[in-house]
Amino acid sequence: MTEFRYHHPIEVRYGDLDPQGHVNNAKFLTYMEQARVNFVRHLGLWEGSSFFDFGFILAEAQVTFLSPIHFGHQVQVGVCVTRLGHKSLDMEYQMVEGNTGENFATGKSVLVSYDYHLKKTIPIPANWRQAMQEFDSLSGE
Repeated sequence: MTEFRYHHPIEVRYGDLDPQGHVNNAKFLTYMEQARVNFVRHLGLWEGSSFFDFGFILAEAQVTFLSPIHFGHQVQVGVCVTRLGHKSLDMEYQMVEGNTGENFATGKSVLVSYDYHLKKTIPIPANWRQAMQEFDSLSGE
């Protein structure tokens, strides 16, 4: 089982709910995105000023829905890097209820290192690679 050393709290907003009263499936991807961005900020790799300096573009996303999220749930999203390639990396996610540990969903994504100014893929920057390797105890490809 994947170990998540970083968790990001999510506030479930009324507007996140669908007519059935639970969080709309599309919001699960938004919650993972929020956690991913804050994970990168937590590592000190992006200060949050310009998205053109963020350095990654989403190539693939997958969600496995396990239990509905309702208004009032204390959602925590665990994030970790599971693979570092030359130009891409894999991340995994786990959404749980912070008080009970109920598992709402798991997910995976593939991110590609990207230079938005040059509009092309680039190797993962060395400082990003090092920070992620150290935080999640990874070896590179």
